[in-house]
Amino acid sequence: MHFLTQISFDEIAASLLACLLLRELMILGLPDSVAGPGGWLVDTGEEEG
Repeated sequence: MHFLTQISFDEIAASLLACLLLRELMILGLPDSVAGPGGWLVDTGEEEG
């Protein structure tokens, strides 16, 4: 458990921001069937029609 004392709040916050940024980039860059409405990797909501 000693390794947990070496992790700072800033490192956790930076990791969270990096994950959110990566998610947004995937939504923008990948096709809707992968990252979009009804996508299998990132589902942003219900599929239309």
